[in-house]
Amino acid sequence: MKKDNKKVIYWLLTGCLLIFIMVVIGGITRLTHSGLSISNYKLISGTIPPMNETEWNDAFELYKQYPEYQKINNQFTLEDFKDIYFWEWLHRVIGRFIGVVFIIPFLYFLIRKQLTKPTIRKSIILMLLGGFQGFLGWFMVKSGLIDRPDVSHYRLAMHLTAAFITFAYTFWVALDLIYPTKKVINVKFRNLIRLTLSVLLLQIIYGAFVAGLDAGLLHNHWPFMNDGQLIHESVYIEQTPVIKNFIEGKSGVQFIHRYLAYIVVGLIVFVWYRSKQIEKNNTQTNSLHVLLIIVCIQFVLGIFTLLYRVPITLGILHQITAFFLLGAMTFSLHRFSK
Repeated sequence: MKKDNKKVIYWLLTGCLLIFIMVVIGGITRLTHSGLSISNYKLISGTIPPMNETEWNDAFELYKQYPEYQKINNQFTLEDFKDIYFWEWLHRVIGRFIGVVFIIPFLYFLIRKQLTKPTIRKSIILMLLGGFQGFLGWFMVKSGLIDRPDVSHYRLAMHLTAAFITFAYTFWVALDLIYPTKKVINVKFRNLIRLTLSVLLLQIIYGAFVAGLDAGLLHNHWPFMNDGQLIHESVYIEQTPVIKNFIEGKSGVQFIHRYLAYIVVGLIVFVWYRSKQIEKNNTQTNSLHVLLIIVCIQFVLGIFTLLYRVPITLGILHQITAFFLLGAMTFSLHRFSK
């Protein structure tokens, strides 16, 4: 049987879809403040939720021992707890399911000798990324179980960014098989796309910072931060030294995320404009048109998410569109690579 066949491609694209679903559920988990509802980690037995009233009461009593319940949710009933438990449980189950979907087909393709050596190496990297992502999830939750009833925004950013990178790399490996022959293009243009992708990843990191610090709940105006101010004074006085404002201060982090969005849009428009000066095929042309459309949608969603103080629906749509934007960016870079 032919190596790196359609079954392998479908396997990789299925992995991309599952990562996308997990990111969406993760966003809902974050926005509903459900991430600390399961305070213990059981790899196998944790797949099964509480099945009777006794088990639910035991899980609730365990939750009561940690800061989130003691400092924020001490008015919660068992029914309230069940609501937040569901999203965190679903998030973890999907994570385990992704592991199964990656490992079992990989072993099957390996035994049947349906993978080339380059694809085997890339698949091993994928599984390492997946394992690291699982560790980061545990590492993130742990930060909210000690003193603060919230996870570290640094660890949240690591967890989310790792998920996005794992998706992008999985998609890239699939694209290598879909388009095995790459056309040599303008190297400077390819590097421009790489730069744009790097800035987009920085913006994704700052999006996670905004989520982790709940920084979207202040300065809910646009285009100004507040009362006609492009830069609110709290941006640079909230933390000391000044640099901490831009990685730990709510106003400073929102300021970076807000204005970095203009840079991302500007770079993508520039990429689209510059592409007109080089020879390209239909998939390359279409990828840049799609990229331009998605970044415009994302920019508008970002504005409304801010203006309406991050309602769950808009918050999820904003995260979903960021995922599509990264996918379109990855596709464009692949099609313009050697």
